[in-house]
Amino acid sequence: MPVPELNDEQRGEEILAVFDTAFGRLLAADPAAFRVKFRKMAASAFAFYRGTACLFYHDLDAEKRGGPYLDDRTSRVWIHGDLHAENFGTYMDSNGRLVFNVNDFDEAYVGPFTWDVKRFSASVALVGYAKALSDEQITELVTIYAEAYRERIHALATGAKSDEVPPFTLDTAQGPLLDALRDARSLTRFGLLESMTEIRDFERRFAPGGGSVELDAATRYKVLAAFDGYLETLPETSLARPDSYRVKDVVGRRGIGIGSAGLPSYNILLEGHSDALENDVVIYIKQAQTPAVSRHITDAAIAEYFQHEGHRTVISQRALQAHADPWLGWTELDGAGQLVAEVSPYAVDLDWDDIDDPEEIAAVVADLGRATATMHAAADDTSGESLVPFSTERAIDAAIAADEEGFAPLLVDFAHDYGARARADHQIFLDLFRNGRIPGL
Repeated sequence: MPVPELNDEQRGEEILAVFDTAFGRLLAADPAAFRVKFRKMAASAFAFYRGTACLFYHDLDAEKRGGPYLDDRTSRVWIHGDLHAENFGTYMDSNGRLVFNVNDFDEAYVGPFTWDVKRFSASVALVGYAKALSDEQITELVTIYAEAYRERIHALATGAKSDEVPPFTLDTAQGPLLDALRDARSLTRFGLLESMTEIRDFERRFAPGGGSVELDAATRYKVLAAFDGYLETLPETSLARPDSYRVKDVVGRRGIGIGSAGLPSYNILLEGHSDALENDVVIYIKQAQTPAVSRHITDAAIAEYFQHEGHRTVISQRALQAHADPWLGWTELDGAGQLVAEVSPYAVDLDWDDIDDPEEIAAVVADLGRATATMHAAADDTSGESLVPFSTERAIDAAIAADEEGFAPLLVDFAHDYGARARADHQIFLDLFRNGRIPGL
């Protein structure tokens, strides 16, 4: 494992230094948001791992100079950047189909494909440990993930037809993945709107409270100007009905996710696809963050490819996710790149709380291995982006084929080592946080 041997005090100082680089500016601007973020991270080793991609890539930094299965191509593919066991769920694609797949592309970038599969494998070790699985059972789970990933990559690289490697939908998914899709199907746009809005004077408006913040006139004007810029980034196919983009209301938001502490966010209520009030659409504008992995990729051509972090997030998601959200776009606000997307009524995350049977866990992990491979294969010369101008699946397939037997053991060893490291780091973090040693808090 590439982490040097440090005592707890030294490792604590290292963690604080990484946090300062990753979070320092945002923490200084909004300490309260980070107190909430860190309380959530304190809950478990897995929650800590989820919130510290910055530390993970700091520890992997030596690999930017090479590593098993990495060459000029496999070191330069679109990667998710924060791939772990809970970053999977449902979404409604642009064809109106409910799909279970990877989600949350805030950390996406271009880098070594092994960084994604290693980050996921370590998360399996943490999930397994929390469910009191033995080291042998964790080894089996990571091996199953590696083999499923390898099998799917090979199938895609050798020209398998799309119906032979279908996405996870209501027709093809099984077990907890199918449960998530069925839960998503039971949700409605009306239900989402009821939770966030109200009817006033025969028109829908955002309801007060619930984390919404009324904007002053100057801020509202800036947000609406940013919205106008966003419209220019949408694909032409998204602009079928101009009235869809008529703004009804706009508010600020508090209480956004564990990975977005301190980042400004706004919600905009739009007319939607018809005049009916139940078809209104809520989109969010959120300041995009610097992805942790980018601090450890030295290729200037990659950084220069993106206008700003909002542009990077959207281009990455469109590359990695087939038939992405038709409302997905980017803009600028106060000089910072913004991500814009729909607040989807059909988003359901994979829930690990009730996935306890080892056989069921193994089946889920295998499916997530296939989903990872499909994501990596989507983002290449056929995705419409010139940054990765080759077949990703063929490059990865060839790299793994050169040492077929070593791929799963590589991930198994890493999962055990880094899982143990993350559990130890979680305890160090708890002690730092409890004793007031995190600067700014």
